[in-house]
Order: sequence, then C-alpha cells, then structure tokens
Amino acid sequence: MSSLEAGGKAYPSTPSNATGGLDAVQIQAAGRQEDNPPADLTTHEDLKKELNELKRSQSLLATEKHALEMITDGASVQEILENLCTHFDAESSDFLSSILLMDPDGERLRFGAGPRVPKEWAEFVNPVKIGPRVGSCGSAAFLKKRVIVSDIATDPLWSEFRDVALRNGLRSAWSQPIISKDGEVLGTFCIYSLKPRPPKPSDLQLIEGAVHIALIAIERGRTQSALVNALEEVRKSQEQLRRDEEEFRRIPDAIPHMIVVMHPNGRIIYANRLALDYTGLTLADVQSETFRTRAFHPEDIQRVHKEREEGLLKGVPFENEQRFLRKDGKYRWFLHRYNPLLDEQGKVIRWYTTGTDIEDRKQAEDRMRSENVALREEIEHSLMFEEIVGSSESLRIVLKQVSKVAPTDSTVLILGETGTGKELIARAIHNRSKRSGRAFIRVNCAAIPRDLIASELFGHERGAFTGALQRRLGRFESADGGTIFLDEVGDLPAETQVALLRVLQEREFERVGGNQSIAVDVRVLAATNRNLNTAVTEGYFRQDLFYRLNVFPIQIPPLRDRVDDISLLVDYLIDRFGTKAAKRFRSINKKTLELFQAYDWPGNIRELQNVIERAVILCEGDMFSVDEAWLTRAVAKPTMTSVPLASSLVEREREMLEAALREAEGVIGGPKGAASKLGIPRQTLESKIKKFGINRHSFKTA
Repeated sequence: MSSLEAGGKAYPSTPSNATGGLDAVQIQAAGRQEDNPPADLTTHEDLKKELNELKRSQSLLATEKHALEMITDGASVQEILENLCTHFDAESSDFLSSILLMDPDGERLRFGAGPRVPKEWAEFVNPVKIGPRVGSCGSAAFLKKRVIVSDIATDPLWSEFRDVALRNGLRSAWSQPIISKDGEVLGTFCIYSLKPRPPKPSDLQLIEGAVHIALIAIERGRTQSALVNALEEVRKSQEQLRRDEEEFRRIPDAIPHMIVVMHPNGRIIYANRLALDYTGLTLADVQSETFRTRAFHPEDIQRVHKEREEGLLKGVPFENEQRFLRKDGKYRWFLHRYNPLLDEQGKVIRWYTTGTDIEDRKQAEDRMRSENVALREEIEHSLMFEEIVGSSESLRIVLKQVSKVAPTDSTVLILGETGTGKELIARAIHNRSKRSGRAFIRVNCAAIPRDLIASELFGHERGAFTGALQRRLGRFESADGGTIFLDEVGDLPAETQVALLRVLQEREFERVGGNQSIAVDVRVLAATNRNLNTAVTEGYFRQDLFYRLNVFPIQIPPLRDRVDDISLLVDYLIDRFGTKAAKRFRSINKKTLELFQAYDWPGNIRELQNVIERAVILCEGDMFSVDEAWLTRAVAKPTMTSVPLASSLVEREREMLEAALREAEGVIGGPKGAASKLGIPRQTLESKIKKFGINRHSFKTA
C-alpha cells in the first residue's frame, strides 16, 4: 500500500513533541506491559533507541553543516547533492538515496544525484514526466505531497516502472517533493530500500532533513547561477557598449562631412575628426564660446547667429550657408544642416549638425550667373530682343526665323501654347521691321464679344447698330502704315473671317454699316494656340483665310522643351520683380531651381513669371525659394459620361443644323435661310449638310 502525505508534515507514527505528551521511552514501555519485560531491559532498549536517534540527529546536523560549508566554499549544486546522498546512504546499508531535479518547463524530472542508485534505473528515469500515477517521485512532484510506497511489487503507482525497479533490487520507495517558499517544486528526494517495508519515523526525519538541505543547496545554486548570469550579461552589455561607443566614434570620423553635436541651447558638445582636422583646433577649442567668432567669416557671423537662434527655437530641421575658416587661413562655403534629436515627450535633447563643403558649387553658381548676365546682355543689346530671354537651340531657331522675316512685309502666323510669349515674338518682328517707327496695334480676338469684333477691327458708321452714336475708327485704320497683331485669331467668328480675308487679299475693307471701301497699308501678324488645320477640317475656320495667314509660320517651343533656358529666365525675372519690390536676392535655393527644371509648365513662361512674382513678394532673406506645392498639378477628374466628348459635340452640331433647316423650311441662303439663322456662310452650311448626310429637302413644307 502507498501512503500520500502533504510535504513537510510528520508521519502519523512520529512521536509527538507537544507539551504534556509522552516521550518515546514511555510509549515503548506502555506498549510492552503485556509481555512484562524486566525493567532494566526496557530501560536498556529505550536508551539504545534514544542513542541511535541522537546519532542520526547529530549526523543530520553534521551533513547540513558540511553542505553549508560546501555552499560557502563555492561548490556546485551537483557536488553538494552528491555529497548529501552519500551521507544519507551511509546511515543504512539498506538505503539508496536519490535526488531528481525539475526541468525549467515544470513537467519533467531529471536525475540529479544518487551515487548508489543502479545505473540502469538512473538512466530509465532520466527524464520522467510527472503525473498522478508516476511512481513515487513523479507522483510526489505532481501532487506536491510525500508519497510512501511500501512494496513496489504491488503498488499501482509503479505499474509502468515495476519491472525495471524490481530487476534492480528496488522494493520500497519513500519520496518527498522539494518545494520552495513560493510553492514551486524544485525536485524530489527519495530513499529506496532493498526490502519491502514502510519508513520508520526516524527515516522520515532523515528525509525531511535531506529535503531541507537539498532545498538550501538548490536555491543557493539558483541564486548563484542567476547572479553569475546577471554578471555575465552586465559584462557582455558593458563590452557591447564599449564596442558600440568605439564604433560610434569611428562612424562620424569616417563620414566625409563635418559633424557637430550641440546642446539644445546651441553649445557645442562634440566635433568629429574631420571638423577638427579642417580647423586645426582641438575639441576644447571647438567647445569654447569664442569658436564661432574665430571660425566663421566676419560678414556671416550676425546673419548665421540669427538664423541659428531662430532654428533652435522652432525645434525642427533647418539649414544655412556660411563661410568656414580652414586651418590654412582660407574661407570656404559650407552648407550646414541642423537635425534635432527628440525625447519621448518631443523635447529637443541634442542637435546634430552636418557641414558639407559647397565652395565649388558656389563658384559654379557665380560663373553661371555671370554667364547668364552676359547672355542676357547679348540677347538684349546685340540681338535687340528685349524680353526674349534664352539661349537654347530651339529658341535660337525661332530668333533666326524672326531675323529673316522681320525686314519683309510678309504675313506671319505665330503658333504655340498659351503663355509661350507669342506677343513678344510679334513685337520683335515689328521692332526689326521697316515699320518699327509706326504703330504696333494688338487685338485679342478671344477677349472681344462676338457681336463687336467686326466693329472693333474695322470700325463702324454712325447708326450702324444700337449704341453706335458716332463714327468710330477700327484697329486696322489705327494701324495704317504699321503692324496689327491678331492674337487668338482662331477664335474669330465666321463672318469676321470673311472680312479679314478681304483685307489680306485686297488691302481694303468697309466699316460696319458703311458702303465705302477703305484702303490700308497694314502688316498682319497673327497668333493662335489652336490647331488651325483641325479647325479647317471641321469647318470652323476658313481654309482660304488659313492659307493667307500661314505665309510664314513660326512655331514657338513650350517651356518644357527649353529646360536650358529656365535658369536664365529665373535670373531675369527675379531681377525684374526684385527691383520692383526693392529686394535683392543673393542666391537661388538649389531645390527650387531643380523644381523649376522638373516641372512641365502647362502655362509656360506666363506661369513661370507669375510663380516668381509671387515668390519675390513672399520671400524673406537673400535666398530665393518657392513653395513646392505651387508646382503640383491637380489631376483632372474623369468625366462621368459614358459617351465620348467628340461624339456628343458632333451629335449636338447635327441637331443644331437640323433645327435651323426645319425653322427655315429647308432654305439655306437668304436673310431667312438656315445659314443666316446659324450665323455662318452659306458655303459652310452646305459643306456641313454634305458632311452629315442631311437631306435638306425633307424639311420643306408641301
């Protein structure tokens, strides 16, 4: 039969030590009254028993003392537990003591010590998974209670271990768990006997003493192991910290930039090797309050101090440019970038500053600026194209064409996107022509109402229409002997196109409401951003007028095709608007110039001009820059209609033609015809009817 008891409690047969209880001798005497042994024999046996118990107590104390001495001397847990088992095995030739230790996972026991335990058995239980029916040790660890098995051959707890145990001569096993003060099972202490029998009270006392000593040894060993591990981790951390610090110092020294670490107030804490070698100063010199006065160019000190103080207060990355004194006594330009290191609350705890030598870039910018000035002067004075700024190949081709056609009286058609400077080209042609001393009249055909464009160009007689209270000269008469520039000529209405064609062919016209022809000597320059070939094909622009205007076409390249001219244009416009705003810019932000050159400029030079004018107004300081957001194009939203726009327009135009024919009852010409109602020439209407395959006779009434 097995007996399970709570760990650490006395065995039921253990004599009581409570006050008023019988001592061991009295119990033995009372138990033998029936035999009536001699008094001297009883006394002798009791005395012998007490002496044996005293010897065991002394032996237990000696074992505990020896174990503590071993712990103090630094012996390993294995050595202490082996010594503990050796001492207990010496108590009886029938004893085989064993200690199993718990795995870190808390589910298995492994063989820890047991010098006399048979090798086969030690290997068989290494490891053993704890459970409620796993021999004495496995069950004791699982239940956290003492487990007494008096006969292994019959006890059900040993069903899976019986054969091996009996083969090795083990007949009884008394196991007690080793439990820490926190209730954690650290292992088990077990005494095997070669005979089937229960333990004596003195045996249980030995087991409890052994468990106590083993607990001290294991916990002390754990503490020492934890301490050793902790010290090793500290040592490793210190070593890693030392290596990291050395590497950190090597990294800044290897970077080809000056690196300076500053306190939040700007006081210098550290400078890398490059900074020290460049200045020829020591770290103590760099950390001194007079360092910046000694190292910065006198002209930059006040400006840089102000920029630095403002940047430090804001707590966000910033940069500035300044001249830095080299150890050979020469100043070179540096770009200093300041980046803050923030704590968890977002407060600046350090500033890291990098210095990059930009002397070569500065010299290149100065050379480019000088070259730009020279090119601009050449363009303005030698070529006399006052506001046409640029030196790209595409622009040179245009200017060459201007130079060739300007002395003639040929009609010129200037083509190009909006904002490309078509009017400047027209003025350049006029200024280099023999008519430069006469008027240059500009007309924006798209800006004049459709009903007034003819009157604006050719004038009108008094009473020609409501509001015409007196005769008025048109733009052609005002430009007589000079040049007229018809901007956005592609927007002229059909009836005005006819009148313009007459001027180009016959050099004469009639005022609106008049019947007298007026001869004029005017050179016509026209411009448009429309595709006139497409307009002719679709019937919106007269083909014969197009041929008259297209005598000498000049195609103005868009700004995106003149990237090489952007820096010249930027310099020119900055000077122009800076003078008006009483501002002087020393340099242009590099990123701004890169943005200008990367942007596609849908509005061309006009857009560039507007951006620069706005930036000149907003810029503070002597460096010109723009907001990157200004040069971001909005993505057009897709139309919601599923019908293509071209198809919709064609269908709409067809409906308008049919409606006009229906109202005119199929009549095309005459004051009441469909052409008059649509405001287009008869020939145009007939062409469109043929194009759409409309049967005009179907609209006639019977």
